[in-house]
Amino acid sequence: MSSEKETKTIEQAGRDFFAEHAPFDRLTLAQREAFLEAAELSTFPEGAVILEPSAGRVRHFHLIISGRVLAERAAVGNDEAEQFELEEGDNFPMAALLGDRPTRTVYKAATPVKCLRLPRRAFAKILADSTVFRDYCMRGVSSLLDQVQQNIRQHAAANLGADSTLDTPLGDLITGEPVACKATLTVREAVEQMHARKVGSIVVIDGRKKPIGMFTLHDLRALIAAKGELDVPIGEVMVPEPRCLSSDTYAFEAVVEMARLHIRHMIVVEKKKLVGVISERDIFALQRIDIVHLTRAISAAKDADELVVARANVGQLIDAMMAHGADVEQITRIITLLNDRTVARAIELCIDAEKAPPPPFTWIAFGSEGRSEQTRVTDQDNGILFDPGDEPTDKVRERLLPLAWEINKVLDRCGFTLCTGNVMASNPKLCQSFAEWEGTFRKMIGSATPENLLHSTIYFDFRPVWGDMEAGEALHQRVVTLAAENSVFLHTLAGNCMAIKPPLGMFRDFVTEKDADSVHRLDLKVRGLTPFVDAGRVLSLQAGIAESNTPARIRLLAEQGVLSKVDAGAFLRSIAFIQLLRMREHQRQAAAGEPMHNRLDPEQLNPMDRRILKEAFREARRLQKKLEVRFQL
Repeated sequence: MSSEKETKTIEQAGRDFFAEHAPFDRLTLAQREAFLEAAELSTFPEGAVILEPSAGRVRHFHLIISGRVLAERAAVGNDEAEQFELEEGDNFPMAALLGDRPTRTVYKAATPVKCLRLPRRAFAKILADSTVFRDYCMRGVSSLLDQVQQNIRQHAAANLGADSTLDTPLGDLITGEPVACKATLTVREAVEQMHARKVGSIVVIDGRKKPIGMFTLHDLRALIAAKGELDVPIGEVMVPEPRCLSSDTYAFEAVVEMARLHIRHMIVVEKKKLVGVISERDIFALQRIDIVHLTRAISAAKDADELVVARANVGQLIDAMMAHGADVEQITRIITLLNDRTVARAIELCIDAEKAPPPPFTWIAFGSEGRSEQTRVTDQDNGILFDPGDEPTDKVRERLLPLAWEINKVLDRCGFTLCTGNVMASNPKLCQSFAEWEGTFRKMIGSATPENLLHSTIYFDFRPVWGDMEAGEALHQRVVTLAAENSVFLHTLAGNCMAIKPPLGMFRDFVTEKDADSVHRLDLKVRGLTPFVDAGRVLSLQAGIAESNTPARIRLLAEQGVLSKVDAGAFLRSIAFIQLLRMREHQRQAAAGEPMHNRLDPEQLNPMDRRILKEAFREARRLQKKLEVRFQL
């Protein structure tokens, strides 16, 4: 039985702790009081063993109030030995408690430690009473990531005065019966129906209500301009095979598709039958984000000046998307879409300025652009693939290089800074025919020099952006095949992945570097994301996966059994959180008018963000250990 003085100490320590640490800050007052009433405050000197497997079935839930705990887990079966550190706000041993078994880990006090120890019975009671606590116990840091996303959404939405999200199913946006007709109806009769219902489109359906075409006011204007007949069957002038989305698709997907396809209406179906039509007005009323209009402004820019002006709205769009609940992958997809449109328009404007049409070519994106993982901060990593036809290859290259330089300059004006390493299409070494590119990649794969290994981290993540897309995809598939067949190259590439370690120290929080302003920061991109990117690349090449995007690679690796679904989920959540911190920091830098970069002072993070970031870096380290085992490094 605790004395009155000890009870006050426990209550004060617990209240102070609960106020600052998730998920305990979201427990009800009664649940907090029940926790504190049942808990005991235990102290352990440095070096003391707090808990070990020989202690038998776990009897207490340990919540670290202060100090650091070193956890050491021996190798068992296919699981490797593991050593990690816990700090204030962390707890243990969750899995053993939930499994009603002894722990498999030895927990030692790395410094003097204070813990709140909650008996098993009290732990089970709070677990049953609190949805928040139960979610945290079952999903761990993943549940905290949901809360971080919600907090960001609420904060940004408050600034924008918005209260809806992009996670609304399209079925929830349908307010009335769609206007539809058979293919035999005349255009005049169809337009009369559209006018009566005050809508801008009509869906053409077959006898089973399956959409087979779409006709809009835009199509009507085009028909009249071409002096077409209004009394012909609408089936003759409709847009056939229209894009359809199911009613359970989120509004975000409709936004992406409408922007990608340059359309103003999206057909909604259930079991392939028409149930409604969503217009861009419906989407904008929901999200207050003009993605489609911004995409059109970029694609319709008449010159480089207009293109630069259109691009100026991208940052505001990213802020708005974060406010409306778009997750990291959604935002990067939109950034990729807008960047691709910008690149395409820059190429078209530069070609229009040429005196004669250039030889056919494909514009290729490398690096983060090739992976579709760009944020606001980006430079240029690009190249050209061309078909020389009957002309000498050098002559074709000579004609394309000046054009490539003009394109690079326009993109620089649009915010894609010139690459300091000259990884640009205007570099003669990156403006090549299919045969030359294949030779370049063969050389990289066949001779694993430090230079070639460095190049592989850039050039092996590529995709075509403009031009002959099939040629670009064929080159990519050829490169993947060549790499998958060379085990020596893959082994060397895997070993090279170990060069960049996650910035997580054993006896302190983070490994940081001192910047010119004397602030210690860590690089979220280089030290945080690169371990995931590099590991995903080498594992995908080994598996013959022709995919460049890191999250997509990890999902495909899980489908093929290279990674477990549990591990893949943990890696994906870690990548998402690091990217989220990058975007949030870029948002802050942009608002403050500071130069944007990827370096973060971890001391500026709140306790919950610090915990999740530490866990993300642990997952990066765990992925690297899997590479060590797989490639016997």
